Amino acid sequence: MKKIGLVGGISWTSTLDYYKFINEGVNAKLGGLNFAECMIYSLNFGDIYTQSWDNSYDLLLNACENLKKVGADGIALCANTAHLYADRLEQEINLPVIHIVTETAKTINKNGFKKIGLIGTKFTMEMDFYRNKFESFGLEVLIPEKQETREYIQYTLREELGIGFINPETKEKYKAIVKDLVDRGAECIVLGCTEIPMLVSQDDFEIPVFDTTKIHSQAIVEFITS
Repeated sequence: MKKIGLVGGISWTSTLDYYKFINEGVNAKLGGLNFAECMIYSLNFGDIYTQSWDNSYDLLLNACENLKKVGADGIALCANTAHLYADRLEQEINLPVIHIVTETAKTINKNGFKKIGLIGTKFTMEMDFYRNKFESFGLEVLIPEKQETREYIQYTLREELGIGFINPETKEKYKAIVKDLVDRGAECIVLGCTEIPMLVSQDDFEIPVFDTTKIHSQAIVEFITS
């Protein structure tokens, strides 16, 4: 098996899901008492917010370099927004970085969808790195139109889901946000933040939903066992 280095803590609540899904996936493939050999470098999410994602490259690079030093064969960034730097990190540390957007786009293409509704952090929804990667796979991306809606999602990710708090009222508002994306033509929904599946899932919608945490975790399992 290959050793995977996980850059977690962004946030710790979704890093728990990664650890669970990866180990379950490896065991499902290999059986017995086989589980993932992995290292987790858990960042302090407070440092990210203090510096902002725009200024957090060095924090991520330091985490990746430390994981390489202890024997990681590949790196996984356990947050969608962190992939703002994925390609740059891969070049600098000279290790494969399993890209969450690439793996999600591949999965969507296999299912034949072309127009997606994306919800995630304000940065993931508004910055080019996520949209450009999807568009390179022939996908059209819709995000919530109103700035106040995107700010609301960002607030709930930081103040609620990021600390493990599940608010039923927030869930209903997310469902309304998804309905608006569907009304605008979205054929499927991408949960483009690793905390969002804590709140909503496929069970909450009739439209197909793509959980980036699970898709990414499965790709990591394939890397580990390849």
